[in-house]
Amino acid sequence: MGRGRVQLKQIENKISRQVTFSKRRTGLRKKAHEISVLCDAQVALIVFNAKGKLFEYSSESSMENVLERYERHAHIGQLVEDGDESQGNWSLQCFKLTGKVEVLEKNLRNFVGQDLDPLSLRELQSLEHQLDTAIKRIRTRKNQVMNESISDLQKKAKQLQEQNGTLTKKIKDKGKAVAERSQQCPPQLQLHHRLIPSLTPAENSEAVGAVEEMDEGGAVPSTTTLIPSWMLHQFAR
Repeated sequence: MGRGRVQLKQIENKISRQVTFSKRRTGLRKKAHEISVLCDAQVALIVFNAKGKLFEYSSESSMENVLERYERHAHIGQLVEDGDESQGNWSLQCFKLTGKVEVLEKNLRNFVGQDLDPLSLRELQSLEHQLDTAIKRIRTRKNQVMNESISDLQKKAKQLQEQNGTLTKKIKDKGKAVAERSQQCPPQLQLHHRLIPSLTPAENSEAVGAVEEMDEGGAVPSTTTLIPSWMLHQFAR
């Protein structure tokens, strides 16, 4: 007797169902690979198990290439049926851009730690790797900025030290000049002691009076005083 047709229905036993899924998934992947090699065909296989785990196969280097080609042909066929290719091209571009935006928004939510429940272990590992790479780049840039800031501060500190040294030298030179000037211009009392002892007692008192008048008035006394002419020449100097 020939083998009768087997009725297809869900396997009740979980273990048997898992074993059957594993065997048939392997066979399906093998058949997809064979048809892609033998017939030079582009094949994409996407399978989700009962727990949501993804299994995929692509005859191309990237699954996205096959899916993009599928979307393009599917929409082109629909546009041909509608008879409006121009409007259909815009609709196709809009659809593709909308899909890309949705993918980017999903990735952005995943990067901030949201909507992680649907992700598989492989996707979580890939996300973790991307975050680690981003953190390394951020730290490298942060260290570079900090080093540049430290270098700028060191240059400014060196300039301030040089300016401080220049100002200190100017202050010392100015103080030295003031000291030398004070030594070159002795007080008037030294002039009194140098001139008065050479006079007679009478001339002494007259000379002292003349010097005091000069100090108070700020001018040389007139010739009506009793100061000798040689003393006037000393004051004129």
